[in-house]
Amino acid sequence: MNRLLRKFLMILSLSAFSGAPSFAAKFANQFVEFEMPASWVCLLEGTEWVCQNQQDPAKRKEAIIILAAKIQGDQDTLDQYLNYLKNPKTYSNSQGKQVTSQVKYSQNKSISEQPWVDSLHIDSEISGFYTRYLATVKDGIGILVTYSVNKDKYAEYSAMFEDLVKSLKAFRREGGLNAAPASSNLFAGAKVPTDISNDTVFSPVGASDEKPKVKAAGGLAALMNDPVIFYGGIAAVAIVVLMAIRRRNQ
Repeated sequence: MNRLLRKFLMILSLSAFSGAPSFAAKFANQFVEFEMPASWVCLLEGTEWVCQNQQDPAKRKEAIIILAAKIQGDQDTLDQYLNYLKNPKTYSNSQGKQVTSQVKYSQNKSISEQPWVDSLHIDSEISGFYTRYLATVKDGIGILVTYSVNKDKYAEYSAMFEDLVKSLKAFRREGGLNAAPASSNLFAGAKVPTDISNDTVFSPVGASDEKPKVKAAGGLAALMNDPVIFYGGIAAVAIVVLMAIRRRNQ
């Protein structure tokens, strides 16, 4: 067999068994921007944005991201955010059992030259889950990003969440800001239901008759993230290359 053809078929076989490629997708709304795996989707639910893995139902129960913003009020300062997140959170779950979170750390953090408050809790939003809070104030609005992940999967997701944090940018775009009023509580606005357990599978974000729209980093990345299109394209290229090689050898 021609050496070029053997090499191409080897690459094709490796691609077929390695799974669909994972390309970073850039999500942006009126107040934040960050990069996440292309399999994740963020959609607006009420005044909050909810982000989840939209391709793998088995992983949907493992992690969730919630984004919230509000018009800046008297309590919306970095110092007050830090003081709030330094303290454990106490609530009653669906069984009536009182749950108190454990604070792993609360600190100031600079991300893309923007000061944020960064805090990690256990059992603060969902029993059996870690939740990482990133809160800041920018151009008259308070912004909160929460990352919640099952504690048994924390090590698996920590690198992904760290990449999301590193790419996080805060701003205020003109028009259409769906933010809560100044009188509301920023942290209450981005609250995950406390009756969720380790066995809960989060419903797909934006579940409706309309197919969710993915905000991906470019049309090519979105196409290549679809395994049907991706591998169909590889097969078509393989046929073209094979025909070209045969014509050259005739």
